[in-house]
Amino acid sequence: MTTRLARALPGLRAGLFGTRANTLITLATVLLLWQIVPPLLRWAVLDATFTGDANACTRAGACWAFVTAKLRFILFAFYPPDLQWRPLLVILLLCAILSASALPRFWGRSLILAWPLTILACWLLMQGAFTATPIPSNQWGGLPVTLFVWALCFAAATPIAVLLALARRSTLGGLRTFAVLYIELMRGTPMVAILYVAMLILPMALPDGLSIDKMLRAIIMVTLFWAAYIAEVIRAGLQAVPSGQTEAATALGLGYWRIQGLVILPQAFRIVIPGIVNLAIGFLLATSLLAVIGIFDLLNAARASAADPQWLGFYNEAYIVVAVIYFVICFGASRYSQWLERQLGNRGAAPV
Repeated sequence: MTTRLARALPGLRAGLFGTRANTLITLATVLLLWQIVPPLLRWAVLDATFTGDANACTRAGACWAFVTAKLRFILFAFYPPDLQWRPLLVILLLCAILSASALPRFWGRSLILAWPLTILACWLLMQGAFTATPIPSNQWGGLPVTLFVWALCFAAATPIAVLLALARRSTLGGLRTFAVLYIELMRGTPMVAILYVAMLILPMALPDGLSIDKMLRAIIMVTLFWAAYIAEVIRAGLQAVPSGQTEAATALGLGYWRIQGLVILPQAFRIVIPGIVNLAIGFLLATSLLAVIGIFDLLNAARASAADPQWLGFYNEAYIVVAVIYFVICFGASRYSQWLERQLGNRGAAPV
């Protein structure tokens, strides 16, 4: 450890004070941290209240007693307290399937089959299946809804995106035109507008007597919306694969779909791993827009928790909890992306 630190010191010294510009930036950063860190430490720790009720909290410091009292609401929103083991189990199931999907040794048909079974189990759990009274979707909320919508929409959008990317590169004019129009229309429309379509326009387009749950409508429209963005990333990966790969596979007598499935798409996905992970992180943060149609995602549940008359105004503490949860997920996804690139030996496009 000491040897490694000794080797790192010259590079660290050069980076911090190697030039006049580096020295000025280092001094400015230290001054900025000196202005920010001590007041933040005083607010978060020294003057903070860790136990008690709202009356025990002072506005001079953080009220972490609020977090203790409202954490279950932030995580599960209006879900019935006696049944909150159900959304907790949904979180565990989603974490399990996402963890399995992240490890290459689990990739295969069994994992493909496990995804719809897991999603179905999560839906039944959130609906309160096998209980006397079903739980309507307007009582769902918090972290389970954020993870469920994110995982389901991203998983469902990816195969649609693959087909759109292949269609956009197709030699069939009509198919290519449809893919271009669909992708550009979706990418040129704000996600808020897509959610309003799911909330207001889609019900009017359904036949009389047929209704679809608000949550399901939002999932359908968000999936179609995200598919357009993922398709463009995958298309970039397809274009990065040298044409010689297709020519060599064709010379071996492989058909179009076998060439794409066995030769082209695996290479394309290895190339666009960073882009896909970046989209996944952005999509996770975009689930907060579900609030515009009355779905209590994690951020909206935190905002509502600080509107409780007994704990009115502790928005900073609520948002800090949400920020920590988002950071853990997003930072973990970023580190996973780097690990997966190393595991798959991604060095850019394969040689011709």
